[in-house]
Amino acid sequence: MAHHYPLQLNWTGNTLDGTYNRSATVTNPDKHALSVSSAPEYAGDATRWNPEDLLGSALSTCHMLTFLALAAKVRLEVKGYQGEAEAVMDTVDRISRVVSITLRPTIRVAPGTDTAKVVEMFEKAHKYCVIANSITAKVAMEPNVIAG
Repeated sequence: MAHHYPLQLNWTGNTLDGTYNRSATVTNPDKHALSVSSAPEYAGDATRWNPEDLLGSALSTCHMLTFLALAAKVRLEVKGYQGEAEAVMDTVDRISRVVSITLRPTIRVAPGTDTAKVVEMFEKAHKYCVIANSITAKVAMEPNVIAG
């Protein structure tokens, strides 16, 4: 069964102006507006989310939610998850693309939890994460599991 996630992207400006505005707004009637722009390296607004940020964020969020579902399914007591992620964009043969995304979460579990099982479920989450299955960039995963 297909699921649909509509959004609207709104931009105004004049591309004939060499310093045209790169900022826009993503909206959905049921959600808060999201201020977006190009990355600062491309004359964008550094205070707004850019596509590269959003791609890393989408993967990081999807992976976390998939991991939490798997942890719940196998009865692992996960108490906290603070994820750091970094998307790397590079240009090869004049084509720019995100070439890798690294996920570096700190996963807090109950004392006595099997750390190897936590890492196993973290790695397994990559197989079931919808966003991970939708991108071609290399995804590196470096979990840090702590008890407490």
